[in-house]
Amino acid sequence: MFLRVTSEDDRGDDNEGVERRGGRRRGLLKAAGIVFAGALVLAVAGAGWAYWHLNQNIKSVDINSALGDDRPPKAVSTPSASSSASATPLPSGALNILVLGSDSRSGEANAALGGGSSSGARSDTAMVVHIDEGRTAATVVSIPRDTLVTRPSCPTSSGGTTSVAYGSMFNSAYSVGGPVCAVKTVESITNVRMDHFIEIDFSGFADLVDALGGVTVTTDEDIDDDDSHLHLKAGEHHLDGATALALARTRHGIGDGSDLGRIGLQQTLVKALLEQISSTNLLTDPAKLYKVADAVTGSLTTDTGLDSLTELMGLGQSLKALPSDALKTVTMPVVTAASDANRVVAQEPEASELWESLR
Repeated sequence: MFLRVTSEDDRGDDNEGVERRGGRRRGLLKAAGIVFAGALVLAVAGAGWAYWHLNQNIKSVDINSALGDDRPPKAVSTPSASSSASATPLPSGALNILVLGSDSRSGEANAALGGGSSSGARSDTAMVVHIDEGRTAATVVSIPRDTLVTRPSCPTSSGGTTSVAYGSMFNSAYSVGGPVCAVKTVESITNVRMDHFIEIDFSGFADLVDALGGVTVTTDEDIDDDDSHLHLKAGEHHLDGATALALARTRHGIGDGSDLGRIGLQQTLVKALLEQISSTNLLTDPAKLYKVADAVTGSLTTDTGLDSLTELMGLGQSLKALPSDALKTVTMPVVTAASDANRVVAQEPEASELWESLR
């Protein structure tokens, strides 16, 4: 048997070992704390950069300053008891938003999707989105691009004005005076105040569909259109961005080849896209959420009332009680123009009655 006698010096060595081990543990904890703090700083910085980047994506036009007070009056809404009780209530009044899909001809991405030459743009899709007071129902009214209208005199970016044009195609307003003239023309033919304006271009729409993983639509008839490069059999299809855009643009392969047939497809596509967005839980997938947000904001032009993430998110939150089946889509009533069989004019009094219901 061997006995080990512990001396004071030996105990001192043990204490030093304990201190060394404790020092190592404290060092590891300190290092872990530094790594965690660094990761937290990077996460916050990343979130800050993402917010800044998405905000910078959004382009805007000051519609209100450009048009001044010579416009239809704003809708008057009555605050609800629930909203007045909240410290920061979400807006609940009726809204009218002009949404344009622009046939932009600038940029490689738009050109690859059929944007055409290197300059100029057209508003190939025009919809007035009316959101009822209370934000529980909405009506989307499509305005055919071939509608002949009286285009009012519009201010230009150079400080001048355009001339009044009689019997002009509706989509010429955007071509000659951009979003400002498009808004003024819509307000002049409807006598409805456009509270906001949103424009999305070719490539942005395709990117949004791709970011969502595609969109599923059902077509009632075969589509065979060489101009839009779209060839689909009747039935259900899951479309990627480029094909969904071709569906939104096609007109010669369906019906009588007029813009009215294309509007029906566009309305079907809008509903399908909204259903896709509502069924996709983006909050559980931050990477996908960012991809969708980047696609939307990167191709968006708005009025100055919606030109930030905060304002867009506020609008989105105010619509969270709006189910997709509460969305009604209609087309402005039109008849063939007497002057041109390839053009249409507003059918009265039906068109005026429709716009009256949105005031």
